[in-house]
Amino acid sequence: MGNDWKLFLPKAVTVLRQGYGPTDFRADTFAGLTVAVVALPLAMALAIASGATPEVGLITAIVAGFLISALGGSRFQIGGPTGAFVVIVYGVISKYGYDGLLMATLMAGGILVVAGLARVGTLIKYIPDPVTTGFTSGIAVIIMASQVKDILGLEAAAVPAELIPKLQALWAVRDTVSLPALGLSAACVAGILLLRRHAPRLPGFLIITVLAAAVVALTQWPVETIGSRFGEMNARLPTPSLAFWRWDNAMELLPSALTIALLAGVESLLSAVVGDQMTGRRHRSNVELVAQGVANVASAAVGGLPATGAIARTATNIRSGARSPVAGMLHAVFLLLFMLLLSPVMKLVPMAALAAILVVVALNMAEAHRFRLILRTSNGDRAVLLATFGLTVLVDLTVAIEVGMVLAAFVFMHRMAGLASIEGGPPIIEGDEDDLGSRRGGRYTPNQGLPADIGVLTFRGPLFFGSAAVVKDALDRIGARKRAYVLRLEAVPMLDPTGAFALGDLLKRLLDEGDEVLIVGAGHGVLRALLQTVPKPVLKRVRFVRTFEAARKRVLGRSDAPENEAAGPPSGEPAAGQITTG
Repeated sequence: MGNDWKLFLPKAVTVLRQGYGPTDFRADTFAGLTVAVVALPLAMALAIASGATPEVGLITAIVAGFLISALGGSRFQIGGPTGAFVVIVYGVISKYGYDGLLMATLMAGGILVVAGLARVGTLIKYIPDPVTTGFTSGIAVIIMASQVKDILGLEAAAVPAELIPKLQALWAVRDTVSLPALGLSAACVAGILLLRRHAPRLPGFLIITVLAAAVVALTQWPVETIGSRFGEMNARLPTPSLAFWRWDNAMELLPSALTIALLAGVESLLSAVVGDQMTGRRHRSNVELVAQGVANVASAAVGGLPATGAIARTATNIRSGARSPVAGMLHAVFLLLFMLLLSPVMKLVPMAALAAILVVVALNMAEAHRFRLILRTSNGDRAVLLATFGLTVLVDLTVAIEVGMVLAAFVFMHRMAGLASIEGGPPIIEGDEDDLGSRRGGRYTPNQGLPADIGVLTFRGPLFFGSAAVVKDALDRIGARKRAYVLRLEAVPMLDPTGAFALGDLLKRLLDEGDEVLIVGAGHGVLRALLQTVPKPVLKRVRFVRTFEAARKRVLGRSDAPENEAAGPPSGEPAAGQITTG
């Protein structure tokens, strides 16, 4: 085992060991408060949409959110209830009751702990983009449909969990539409979107929620509120208990637990990757899974919902200047204070305002731009995307992910079969590295005779969903900021959408750090994939050349060098700083 235990040290421990001062704490306090303000109405809205009470969402965000930040493998992860769980949670509660949900959440937590200790995290993060985009877009559609009742103020006693029966039940009570509820929902959605566009730093969710509650309270507008539907909020943290556990139901609930564990693992690692891309840091996936597992066990013990990393809240945390996991822990502390102090006025919040919040959440989850980009790629990727999306909406999320992964594997095998040969190299799937003694700590040595202020990255082999992580980690291998960067793609025979998105993200970061970025020897298929997925403003700032010699002369100031030489894969083994992907 050696020093393998270091891989499971929480990021909070390693960050504090590296040095943490008053300036860092002030920055984390501000970020934690900002995220708590965003999370307050969102946690209640997600709980209600899941079929639970609003305080359950706050309890989940407090308990699970604190543990995810304290024990996780990401500096910036913010955990709590998320939109991705709404569909699953609503279905489990409808079928097995709330105790059944608590059992499934507890078992899912145990599964995640075992998966993290078994280092499954290094496999989960290689799920291809067409699958993740397909099921997140499908979940967005279901969330949108689940809010129709409150948006329109419909009077429906019981609404089924499945999409088609739900729409049929709502259509049957269409004559109960409430114009005040519809008007308030529309105004809240418009207000949130306007604030996001013109004042993105302001907590739009909270501002609109407070304004809506004030308007309804002052005018006695005839719309349903949290108080009229749920009564008084219970503003305290419950004592941990496992009284809900029933051994005779365990096997029946195992499929639901596996679904919760899979979704929690996938979304938490996606969120951590987003944080890495925004900051240039690197999370450790397996300790992140362990933290997610512990957090879900604790959430179930206090009567909470399933929890995972929240991408939007994590991004807000980073933009607010967070320095460490302390920001996430403080976010949970602030939420606890809000719940204890503000619960008497939370009952005034109209259901139409919370529905508007979830409409905006669903619009963000839908990733319409990414969906359209994948539709423009190959037939295989389109099939994976549409199958995953359709099965999520019409059948079941678990089935959708299973079918999507199988289809993606067949598409990949078909592509690989078309390649004559692939150069050998280190394994595509790399394990986590600890923060205390990374193998990558050595300095980058310039190669091919270029000076030290030029970064050279050479990619060999196909850049697909299995090797996209290598692209995402490329910037870590260079070291200090460079004046210019040269990316050698002569030996890259194939680039799929996941690899292209990763390469596009790398190009954005390189352009932010250096004055010039050159791509050398990109083949026709690679160029086509880049044109289909990378934003045009980014590509316009990148210079494409056919040979490394032309790139060398340009970065050395001899831009008159010919650039129409025949491109070909470089020979020999990768030099220092080169990356082999296949």
